[in-house]
Amino acid sequence: MKYNKSLIRKSHFLGTKIRNLRKRNNLTMEDLSARCVKVDMEASPSVSYLSMIERGKRFPSVEMLKVIATIFQKDVDWFLDNKQEEIDLSPHKGSRGGIRGMPLEPGFLFSNEILQIAIPEMLSQTGTSGREFAHLLIRAHQEHNQNHFPDLERAAERIGQKQLPLTEAQLRVIIKQMGMKIKWFDELPEHIKLQMNIHSDNLVSSYFEPTDTIYLNKILKTYPNRLKYDLAVYIGHNVLHNRDGIKVIMITGGNRASRELSKFSPVQSSTVNPQEILHAWRKFECSFFAGALLCPKVPFRQLLDRQGYEISTSKLAEVSASVAMRRMTAVSPYPHWHYFDAYFPGKLKAVYRGNGIPLPWGNMKMVEDPCQHWAVFRMNTATLNKTSAQISILDVDGQPRIYCCESVNVKDLSNEHHVLCAGIDLNPAFEAQGKDATGIASELKAICSDKGGSSMITKSIKNELMSVARILNIAWIEQGLENEAKLICSRGAVCPRTPCCKNA
Repeated sequence: MKYNKSLIRKSHFLGTKIRNLRKRNNLTMEDLSARCVKVDMEASPSVSYLSMIERGKRFPSVEMLKVIATIFQKDVDWFLDNKQEEIDLSPHKGSRGGIRGMPLEPGFLFSNEILQIAIPEMLSQTGTSGREFAHLLIRAHQEHNQNHFPDLERAAERIGQKQLPLTEAQLRVIIKQMGMKIKWFDELPEHIKLQMNIHSDNLVSSYFEPTDTIYLNKILKTYPNRLKYDLAVYIGHNVLHNRDGIKVIMITGGNRASRELSKFSPVQSSTVNPQEILHAWRKFECSFFAGALLCPKVPFRQLLDRQGYEISTSKLAEVSASVAMRRMTAVSPYPHWHYFDAYFPGKLKAVYRGNGIPLPWGNMKMVEDPCQHWAVFRMNTATLNKTSAQISILDVDGQPRIYCCESVNVKDLSNEHHVLCAGIDLNPAFEAQGKDATGIASELKAICSDKGGSSMITKSIKNELMSVARILNIAWIEQGLENEAKLICSRGAVCPRTPCCKNA
């Protein structure tokens, strides 16, 4: 490889700058090398060569440095200005999204004895069931960890050998090797309905009967991706919980499935039953395992990177859009994601808020005054399977934040429409590049406020967003720039628009 002598003389801090940029954007050396290949295969560095560049053992060619500069949206001269960065812009490891905590003072009020008395009373007064409380605990844990569960990832990788896509035939082989068998049903047996308190409007896609039989609804034959997901869940029960699959029955539908099964009792109890929490946790673990089995972290991350995180990547992975979008939040090097699965008019069936975004409807119940400018709400009337990207501005803790999401309107097995929405908080991305995130968000908010709540994005802000989109390699951020940015709020009652949407 030929080197430019002047390049070598100016490269005192080059390796350090590349390493800091890579870590600041949560990229591994494998990620950066793969991104470089996407820009220019001939000039891209290998992982080992990139390591030597960062340690100052090797110097990149001019062409290679141009590729790296393109990835991070920098001028080549920035790498050669002989100035070390004064401020460490690497993300603070203790900074997480999701449900944030607060100091618990005075401490005696939060003793185990007091909490054991107070929590059931709180659930009873708010109409929250013990099962719903268990799901809230699990979601808080999931969001605090920003969807990183390496033990579950490794368990799935051992079974699936990181194959992508994983076919139905391969899943059947795994099931057979585990000593399980598959049977089909048209109508759910009465003893299962009674045992599991199944309502007449619940659509059961599958269930497990000890000690070795998986029962699949014949409707799954026309939904191969959902069929694979159900099989993957039961493989998870076999691997993680010794086939304790009878405790989880697979139900589809929003309003139908919203009557979530209690601990096999017709009455929703506000008692905090340890068994309910255990069963809910096992259900979460097996669902996460199923996603990791069907979309193994490294291969799926590389596929998403090549496709710019488009929802259509699900077709290449041969999984449902729901599985693909949920896995985005777990495998992406950028940690500030959210995900919603919503049924009209305002039932949130699934929620993940690793970036701390407020809930679109204020809570998980049906409400009468939702903010209709959230993409997850607007897309309820969109064309089936047509995706849409949206830039939104939302006040969080008194400060404006810019979010971008991609949403799609789909149908489930019970023929109900629902909206899947995956999005990111862009403020941390601006901050990682040394930008004034709050200033940019405030400027965009002011522009939208002047135009009644929605506005096309100005050229200067569009350039900032375009730069971040290319660094993150998320194509739908650029697509969102072609639409109006919208002011949104967590409830219609606190509308940031003038005049208020509700009054209008």
